[in-house]
Amino acid sequence: MAPTPVASTIDVAGARPRPLIDPFARAITYLRVSVTDRCDFRCVYCMSEHMSFLPKADLLSLEELDRLCSAFVAKGVNKLRLTGGEPLVRRGIMTLVASLSRHLKSGALKELTLTTNGSQLEKYAAELKGHGVERINVSLDTLDPDKFRAITRWGDLGKVMSGIDAAQAAGLQVKINAVALKGVNEDEIAGLMDWAHGRGMDLTVIEVMPLGEIGEDRLDQYLPLSMVRARLSERYTLDDIDYQTGGPARYVRVKETGGRLGFITPMTHNFCESCNRVRITCTGTLYMCLGQEDAADLRAPLRASESNDLVNAAIDDAITRKPKGHDFVIDRRQHRPALSRHMSVTGG
Repeated sequence: MAPTPVASTIDVAGARPRPLIDPFARAITYLRVSVTDRCDFRCVYCMSEHMSFLPKADLLSLEELDRLCSAFVAKGVNKLRLTGGEPLVRRGIMTLVASLSRHLKSGALKELTLTTNGSQLEKYAAELKGHGVERINVSLDTLDPDKFRAITRWGDLGKVMSGIDAAQAAGLQVKINAVALKGVNEDEIAGLMDWAHGRGMDLTVIEVMPLGEIGEDRLDQYLPLSMVRARLSERYTLDDIDYQTGGPARYVRVKETGGRLGFITPMTHNFCESCNRVRITCTGTLYMCLGQEDAADLRAPLRASESNDLVNAAIDDAITRKPKGHDFVIDRRQHRPALSRHMSVTGG
């Protein structure tokens, strides 16, 4: 049975979008929403093994998340990505997906999607498709079960593979995201690409980012994607293509496989000049940049009034502070992350 849609005080059907323009004339059309900071994995580049999670009372309710997302949609956001932590471990998450899907039906949203570790996909894939989700990203760094368990600390590769099977069977387009980790999976990236392309899935490789204390040395993990591309070019023909999904990846077509390979390079070549994204945490904090600490509290104005006037004013003010770019650095001299918050807080 389909869940009952979340009640909302705002509906943007028929509304004229008012684009959010930042100080550098970039239109903000893409919102990433972390619906929970919790996850059933503890990936070594994302979390410490013994994480302290937020009290449930601090999280926005599903109704509040719907209202906040809808406020952004009314302001011209046309792509919405649900993230975590792991979004599919949030209790009642399908109720939120079902409610947000009304913006797909109205045409206000071009895409509703999510990033997942795949652990819960077997359970939810068909329902996601039924609510208008057409494509998803699955984070997967290795095809070796033992190495997968070592990277995720708690994960079961077989469960993720079953989830990917279920997603493709439901008709979802799946893209694989892999974080390049020096000395861990750098020799597997070609094989991961062959496997993904063989199943009709794009692969995007991502440089490790210096976010949060994780009990690991970032420099020991960091593998420049310029090196990854150079190694792949010895075996494959990589042709640059003008393909975009709304995110920061730069894509090539791999002649030998026919598939697409993306590179996300926050360290070696940042992607800030065309940034159209902002991020909201599960507590209602708006980050205008993944790599900056400046943020705006949207929870207080959201709860202060049933009208969205205060929320809209807070959003407008925050966008005027969106920076030109981020300042990620990984350095032997810096024995702390560039930012204290964990990746799971803002959802990547």
